[in-house]
Amino acid sequence: MKYYLIVGEASGDLHASHLMQSLRKEDGDAEFRFFGGDLMSAVGGIRVRHYKELAYMGFLPVLLHLPTILRNMRLCKQDIAEWAPDAVILVDYPGFNLNIAKYIRSKAVCPVYYYISPKIWAWKEYRIKNIRRDVDELFSILPFEVSFFEQKHHYPIHYVGNPTAHEVSEFLTSYGETFEAFALRNGLRSDKPIIALLAGSRLQEIKDNLPTMLRAAEPFADRYQLVLAGAPAIDDDFYKKYMGAAPVTLVRQQTYPLLAHSTAALVTSGTATLETALFRVPQVVCYKTPVPHLTRWAFRHLMSCRYISLVNLIADREVVQELFADRFTKENIHQELEKLLPAEGISSGASPREQMLAGYEEVARRLGTEVAPDNAARLMVGLLRGR
Repeated sequence: MKYYLIVGEASGDLHASHLMQSLRKEDGDAEFRFFGGDLMSAVGGIRVRHYKELAYMGFLPVLLHLPTILRNMRLCKQDIAEWAPDAVILVDYPGFNLNIAKYIRSKAVCPVYYYISPKIWAWKEYRIKNIRRDVDELFSILPFEVSFFEQKHHYPIHYVGNPTAHEVSEFLTSYGETFEAFALRNGLRSDKPIIALLAGSRLQEIKDNLPTMLRAAEPFADRYQLVLAGAPAIDDDFYKKYMGAAPVTLVRQQTYPLLAHSTAALVTSGTATLETALFRVPQVVCYKTPVPHLTRWAFRHLMSCRYISLVNLIADREVVQELFADRFTKENIHQELEKLLPAEGISSGASPREQMLAGYEEVARRLGTEVAPDNAARLMVGLLRGR
């Protein structure tokens, strides 16, 4: 069968590439055509556009690149109509993908499957109308979404497991590099523990968050070495503008090995918070926002979710500290980080560090051990054959 996939950023490329591999196992005749990235291309098929030509986030960047976005949207619709796939699989990226879903439904081209559902529980809840109308099956990777969609909105979905949980588990099972070897390979000291900094995957996130994160962590540089995880699409020169003379080392394409050897971390909100939790690294979640006091008011009164980090959303309680909006200050970040560093003389289980680690175990239990892409692929192929 023929599968057309659409992703809009690096994480979607990763998850879609795994789904494609799983679809191949279920359907030996699977053909792929996609808007995606290098990881999807490595699996095989025809890439129509790279996701980097789509990945504009925020009002101003979208406005400035609107002609390009609209041109790609027209191309995508035309390409789907001409190729006539058996299914279109949308991966997150709702602004673009829900428009495509509407088109496919209006033309009755094929079923629309949504893998990694739009986060409408956080904002734009009104999109449930579009999803109900235009999406045939929705495949969720977050357990709390089941009650949101099924109980609140009476829209049945499939929870297939969490791909990040599986990816981290697979990595930890096979990874055997010692701290000494990791340090030697990256020009680090083997006698000094690590505080990891994960400052986001987008230029604006790094610009906004990294300088304050560095100032907050720098006082610990006498006891710990600060190591910054470089995002795949960000050049070293961009990082260096904001690193300045801070005592920090940049490592590239090694987020998982870095977390495997870290004592604590400062992390911007996003999938990285969940990855950090699954590596059992105590963390402070940091996220700078414009007009912080107004943002705090909007979060309390207009947003439909209680937390911004996946860790807390999955646990349904505050496991990690979320320092965003008016709480995003150097002093607050420093204070919370200090609480999470190992300390002598505190009874087991009583320290904030141990309490957070116990919360991580609850998060892992709620996610389960299902292999998300395998489950999703099995369901998708079964549904298509059932037609």
